[in-house]
Amino acid sequence: MSKKDKKKKNCTYIGGQAVLEGVMMMGKTCMATAVRDPDGQIQVEAKRLNRSVHYKRASKIPFVRGTVNLVSSLIRGTKTLMRSAAVIGDDDEGSGRIQKWLAEKFKVSLMDVLSIFSAILGVILAVGIFIFLPRFLVGLLGQVAPIINETHWSYYVILGVIKLVIFIAYLALILFLKDIRRLYMYHGAEHKTINAYEHGVELTPEKVQECSRLHDRCGTSFLFIVLFISIVLISVATWAFYTYVLYIENRILRILMNIAIDVVLLPVIAGFSYEVLKFLAKFDNKFINFFKAPGKLIQKTLTTREPELDMIEVAIAAFNKVLEMDADETIPETEFVTSGILSKMLAATKKKFAERGIDESDAEWIYSLALGIKRSELTTERMIIPSESKQINEIIEKRLTGRPLWYIIGDTEFYGCKIKVDERALIPRPETEMLAELAVKSVEDGNKVLDMCTGSGCIAVSIAKNCTGRGVSVTAADLSDAAIMLAKENAQLNGVNVEFVQSDLFQNVRGRFNLIVCNPPYIKTSDIPNLQKEVREYEPRIALDGGDDGLEFYRRIAKNIRRYLARDGMLILECGEGQTEEILKLFERRAYAMVIKDLSGVERFLKIAF
Repeated sequence: MSKKDKKKKNCTYIGGQAVLEGVMMMGKTCMATAVRDPDGQIQVEAKRLNRSVHYKRASKIPFVRGTVNLVSSLIRGTKTLMRSAAVIGDDDEGSGRIQKWLAEKFKVSLMDVLSIFSAILGVILAVGIFIFLPRFLVGLLGQVAPIINETHWSYYVILGVIKLVIFIAYLALILFLKDIRRLYMYHGAEHKTINAYEHGVELTPEKVQECSRLHDRCGTSFLFIVLFISIVLISVATWAFYTYVLYIENRILRILMNIAIDVVLLPVIAGFSYEVLKFLAKFDNKFINFFKAPGKLIQKTLTTREPELDMIEVAIAAFNKVLEMDADETIPETEFVTSGILSKMLAATKKKFAERGIDESDAEWIYSLALGIKRSELTTERMIIPSESKQINEIIEKRLTGRPLWYIIGDTEFYGCKIKVDERALIPRPETEMLAELAVKSVEDGNKVLDMCTGSGCIAVSIAKNCTGRGVSVTAADLSDAAIMLAKENAQLNGVNVEFVQSDLFQNVRGRFNLIVCNPPYIKTSDIPNLQKEVREYEPRIALDGGDDGLEFYRRIAKNIRRYLARDGMLILECGEGQTEEILKLFERRAYAMVIKDLSGVERFLKIAF
């Protein structure tokens, strides 16, 4: 970086933390964690901080804010590490069996168990390594040189040196772990990204790579300051207590008292250390840099490593997400795609859909289709692995935009046929499946059948497929060229022969038919703005709008039907709710008519013979 660039151009409040295969960045209002998953994709989880009023007040009080930030950082850091571990989680056969067993027996995930275990183990190791071990080692020296005891200054000097050596040794030893080395590389990526922004460098992996991996506000420097100050304060406090207040002869009680003094002084140490770190970060001169040097030396030699470009890309993704969300409070939160328990994930999706006015049954269909199981099997508990979760989340996000589920899926089952669906035609409804069934049962061998307003071709294809080998010929007509193209694709998909005609009802149709089936547009024009969003905004209006009273197409059919029906022919219609009586009045010259209800008990179909 040139001398010109060394001077900071941007002041940023954003800080970060390395996590497993990623980086967490935190701003004023949000935090974002970016992780590269096993598929090589960068996943970003962004959360609003939603801090309480008490936290906000405490975080502004000098010396108190250090303790508040330390506690919140420990909690947040542990949770973030566990979340990153869930993204890169192991999907091998052994862990899969454990996941399944935990899900079925206790309805908990393996990651939940590991999180609790890791937290307990971390506390035990911290107390053992940094509290008991130093005092144990000093105690051994005291047995050789009795002058080294809690009432002599030499005890605390040696104790401080041992704590410092253990701290450095611990950081050095864990470098032998491959995952820790990669963690430190991501730590370097985090620092480089923040440095790049502060110095006005373009946030591209190549440009950021040129920046320093050391930073004044690093947590390593904070820990060193905490350690140094704790050595001084705890030494003075403990020495003063045993010298001037009470010397405890019993070794076990003395150890417990030492721990109590450490715990009582911890908030004071954290608060004072935080203020020192903030003060040092404000200045950049030789005098101040002398005090920064130990922390930066530890960063350089131990806790940061030169990152790869793809690691920097991850850090930039987290940093940019925080900048974006801090600037715009309307940007929604995002979540990682991780493994989870089926019942919990499904319940969460149903709740999210209900809040957005989306039918909860769509959630069941999504999980059923993505997992390749029947909806009735969704009650069987199981773990959903990250690859399955990713597929589910992609569909959920698209559904939340309002786009109909079956357009997202791309096809649907209809009366034993797979029907391709998209915005060129209406999505086949369950009641229309009843219409297809009525038609198939009404067809006789050798009949000629016409399906008007065919749309996706679902009715015509169903009739042709279920009447194969009976000499039945099927013609399908629709005004929309796009719908005809879709219907042809569905005929080819199902391996049936259907003749397609682009026609406005009977306009281009030739010949007479034994059976005519039609599901015409029957929604009143004035009712269309009140339809569900997914219907109103995504499905073709031409297939919905039935005119001022919804009966326009039925009038036109009634006017011409006798010219296209063979002797003893039959017409089967689907109708809107409450329309059957008015429609029957349009077909006065008929032999007989039958009104048929759908599964909901609504008068939905008309069979009219002439």
